[in-house]
Amino acid sequence: MKTACYWTENTPKPAGIAVSALPSEADVVVIGAGVTGLTAARRLADLGKSVVIVEARELGDGASAINGGQLNYGLKPSLKSLTKRFGPDVTRELWDASLDAVDLAGRIIDEDGFDADFRRCGAVSLGYRQSGLESARAESADLQADFGFETTVLEGDDLRTVIGSDTFAYGVLSEFDAAVDPAKYNFGLAAAVADRGVPIVEHCEVRGLYQAGDVHFIATAKGTIRSDDVFLATNGYTPQDLVPEVRRQIVPIGSYMVATVPIERNLLDRLLPGNRIFWTQRRFLNYFRRSADDRLLFGGRPDLSPDLDLADVARGMQESIGRIFPELAGVELTHVWGGKLAATFDLLPHLGRTDGGVWYAVGYGGHGMGLATYLGTEAGGLIGGAADDGPFLGLPHPTRPYYRGNPWFLPAAGVLFRNLDRIGR
Repeated sequence: MKTACYWTENTPKPAGIAVSALPSEADVVVIGAGVTGLTAARRLADLGKSVVIVEARELGDGASAINGGQLNYGLKPSLKSLTKRFGPDVTRELWDASLDAVDLAGRIIDEDGFDADFRRCGAVSLGYRQSGLESARAESADLQADFGFETTVLEGDDLRTVIGSDTFAYGVLSEFDAAVDPAKYNFGLAAAVADRGVPIVEHCEVRGLYQAGDVHFIATAKGTIRSDDVFLATNGYTPQDLVPEVRRQIVPIGSYMVATVPIERNLLDRLLPGNRIFWTQRRFLNYFRRSADDRLLFGGRPDLSPDLDLADVARGMQESIGRIFPELAGVELTHVWGGKLAATFDLLPHLGRTDGGVWYAVGYGGHGMGLATYLGTEAGGLIGGAADDGPFLGLPHPTRPYYRGNPWFLPAAGVLFRNLDRIGR
């Protein structure tokens, strides 16, 4: 079994995208070459701005190229909780943005003409307990009545039409959701940005940010670059000391995936009819899908830590696969890998500008493929002067007095979440 990402092994980084030399100045310096940074750079370049992307690692090393490739509707908080906090108008704007994010990803792929295996395949959210069924039906009815959005609650034989497993009490089907190959999407964005004349400089860790009047100086491992604006797009890989007020808003959390050996096609057709994407309704959730070469790609977070032993992760994932699909008990795994997402204390993504003038977009909480596309593009418009507002701009960005960027509380939180999952809370 390889401790390597299935996606990036199948689609290696294209040659000739990244450059080694750091320019001396630009209108905007983007820190981070994931989906957020690339979509922001794409928008800025289209607005006529000179842009440089600096990446501490290599293109494709972060979460953007190695995740589950799901583009889902909605946000982490419930619509009821958002309405209570912000009122119906803001909630509607946030809801619409979550749908626009999925559409935007498909539109970018079409406009720039790259292949990312984009499929409007639909998704199923899976509930373990019968006690959650009435709540799921009520939420589905509210979505239809208040937002005109259709979901279907399935149980019994109807549930069997979308997943060949007896593990779940019900499922909520949305035909809106989409899937991509995340490596193809990340690398396709990078190529499109490079074609616009934007340098992407790898192995260019930012070591300090300084300001003189309205001018920013970005000190990197390859020298210092001067710019009018800086955009921080590092999400779960945000350094602790670079922009402390942003790091205090997010908690890096590990998420992991495995790939099985190719499975007999008729069996996969029975286990995953319709070839949709799936996730389970738990804090320590699992998410899974079928690959183009008939593997089961299965992910989750058995713990909140971003530094788990991958061999232990693989054993736990193998057991989880067997519990959901007894026919696959003990199935051989070929790949195991992990990355870091970022969660915020209010479970919403954060878009804003620090007192020092650094723009940022972080904190997607596992919804990053769509939301990073949307917020990166939105940030590019704001920085480039094409917009002066947006649904996420101006929302509060809470942190906690006890948090300074070191998530010392993750082990205790993990125990709590695991127990809550166990009792169905």
